[in-house]
Amino acid sequence: MEDVKGKKTIFIGGLADEVEEAAIYNQFQAFGDIVEVQLPSAATNPTQETDAKHRGFAFVTYSSAPDAQDAIDNMDLNEFHGKVLKVNIARPIRAALQPGAGNRAIWESEEWLQKYAKPLAQSGGVQGRNAQREAKASGATTEAEGNEEDEEDEEGMKE
Repeated sequence: MEDVKGKKTIFIGGLADEVEEAAIYNQFQAFGDIVEVQLPSAATNPTQETDAKHRGFAFVTYSSAPDAQDAIDNMDLNEFHGKVLKVNIARPIRAALQPGAGNRAIWESEEWLQKYAKPLAQSGGVQGRNAQREAKASGATTEAEGNEEDEEDEEGMKE
């Protein structure tokens, strides 16, 4: 189980659509001094309007870790505005491996493809294996097979 000592921010999931920050503050202030309440907006794109006010979860930061743990112990799986809450320690978001890189796969970058990608016939994929089979059937050797034969010849000379 993860170490929760010193964690002061809790995650509250399963919030009803009509819940606002003030209602969360009022419900959770019984467990200790609240530093901040965050209710992330539903609009991931500010130019796009949505019917929902928020994304259905919130974060509450307490002034002390024991207060946060009290809130978890008392509110997890309890009903709030007609919905059952899931309350636990908030985990930090996963940061991107490279700042500014975003969440794109590395092979979506042209630079990476040019540096590391092989032509299909040399990649060892299905088309590459088919090309090797065709070459064997016709009696020609592929570059990879030629390299293997050269290595075997060199090993034979060393002995």
